[in-house]
Amino acid sequence: MLLVQQLVNSIMLGSVYVTVAVAFTLTIGILNFLNFTIPTLFMLAGMMGWALSYYGLPFGLSGPMPWPLALAAGVVLAILASLLVERFTFRYLKTRYGDSTEHAIPLVSSLGFLLILENLVRIGYGTEERRFAGPDADLTLNVGGLFIRVPQLISLFVTVLIVIFLTMLIRRTRIGRGLRAIAENPDAANILGVDTKRVVPVVFMLTGLLCGLAGALFAVNYGEVSPLMGEDIGTKAIAGMVIGGLGSIWGAVIGGLIVGVLELMTVHFFGADTVQVVVWGALLLTLIAYPSGLLGHNAIGKGKL
Repeated sequence: MLLVQQLVNSIMLGSVYVTVAVAFTLTIGILNFLNFTIPTLFMLAGMMGWALSYYGLPFGLSGPMPWPLALAAGVVLAILASLLVERFTFRYLKTRYGDSTEHAIPLVSSLGFLLILENLVRIGYGTEERRFAGPDADLTLNVGGLFIRVPQLISLFVTVLIVIFLTMLIRRTRIGRGLRAIAENPDAANILGVDTKRVVPVVFMLTGLLCGLAGALFAVNYGEVSPLMGEDIGTKAIAGMVIGGLGSIWGAVIGGLIVGVLELMTVHFFGADTVQVVVWGALLLTLIAYPSGLLGHNAIGKGKL
């Protein structure tokens, strides 16, 4: 029964990795761009949710906010920060240097944003873990001897809804057709009338939304936040994305769940110190057997969503 309980917990944890892995997949699959700010956006939503629920708005504009409202504000802030990254890593640099998707300038500039935002939060609130005061009631269900927390169940449900929504958005809407056109060939998309200045920000808005929701759900599920919380989640999400297959949304789902299961099963049998070895060992073995990942494609980042 304990092993089954750990399996249930691993699926719940994997849902967080799935959401962040899908965010990575969007930028890889459409823009051919590894966005290093994604872990920071995840952290930003959680930390700002805690700060607003504990201190309120800055400059005494409000007292401590109810935790749902504080987390909602944290998600909005993550979206705004993601749009800021788009403005200076893509729009400005592409205008100045040409097709910035073909070299390292956006990647390095996104790394700069990661360090700036993370260190601003560390300067403001320190590096210690903070207790997030979420729901007061005991929201735990006993299902046949298995204990499932309601926030974790909601997190899994929200993750499934997000993936279905993104799939339908990309496959069945005008914006989705524009995104797929940019993924296939940005220059041809421009010739055919796709307004990249309007369509590309949608990718960053979705990225900020995904990371913000993941950070908010993580804060509620595990009750702790810190300025460093994005680093471990980000690396595990990248591993899940690669295992599942670069550029595949459903591959990111499968990969994120696999990483969640591997992590908690490794902790259960071997201890926490061996988690990174097992997760990244699984990634290397997957790449040896399936160089494109389980559901990936040979043409990485070229419209294979």
